[in-house]
Amino acid sequence: MSGNGTPLLEIRNVSKYFGSVIALEDVSAFVRAGEVTCLLGDNGAGKSTLIKVLSGVHKPTKGNYFFDGVEQSFNSPRDALEMGIATVYQDLAMIPLMSVWRNFFLGSEPTKGWGPFKSYDSEFAKKTTKEEMAKMGIDIRDPDQTVGTLSGGERQSVAIARAVYFGAKVLILDEPTAALGVKQAGVVLKYILQARNRGIGVIFITHNPHHAYPVADHFVILRRGLVYGDYTKAELPLEQLVQMMAGGADLEALQHELEQAAREGGAEAESLAETAQAIESELDELDELGDE
Repeated sequence: MSGNGTPLLEIRNVSKYFGSVIALEDVSAFVRAGEVTCLLGDNGAGKSTLIKVLSGVHKPTKGNYFFDGVEQSFNSPRDALEMGIATVYQDLAMIPLMSVWRNFFLGSEPTKGWGPFKSYDSEFAKKTTKEEMAKMGIDIRDPDQTVGTLSGGERQSVAIARAVYFGAKVLILDEPTAALGVKQAGVVLKYILQARNRGIGVIFITHNPHHAYPVADHFVILRRGLVYGDYTKAELPLEQLVQMMAGGADLEALQHELEQAAREGGAEAESLAETAQAIESELDELDELGDE
């Protein structure tokens, strides 16, 4: 475990089965207040299922879920949200043709007046949106502009600021940098640090070690539904994280298989030999990275 103090959110030996399909097996992870825990894994590693378990969409088949030291069992995502566990998915749950302030308060609209005279308090919504975005270091020039006019990084920042405003103690981010360019990904990473510095426990799900390493305090690496590695930042250099994510051992096994097939001949022997050589070059690059 990293740092000091009791984890804000923790799962112990969690498994999730869908009939005979094992999506997660004996997974343990945690996040503390004011820290970033990064869940890394390739496609099919179990990241999406784990997100749904953490956010209350799925109940674990086995294992224990603790929040603030108390064991929990959520019946729906609303239960998790009321506890202070907010999830920002890749699609962000935003309406592109609506303004920033309307999206910010979507589903939790502030009102003024009473009875038949109750109405949407748009003045409060606009003012609050601008103030909350400023707290995250984001300058929204005009809260009336539509979300569709914002960049990918700016949309992520709206979703993060919204979750923080509505009382998130734990913020789960599902691949927030996946569809972004280098510059916009950097913007989102800055907002993750802003959330961490405000005392929020952040769970950052990604498959990109270069996005994870600058902001994470703790790494949990998933592979085929199992925990492949659990490290603090001090225990895991970036080059080792890259090598683990690249699957160096798997690539080496594939290279040997292709070389064997090429030696056996056949119409595709030359193509197989070229592929094996390309994989060997990639392994050499990983070795060089590990030696730096």
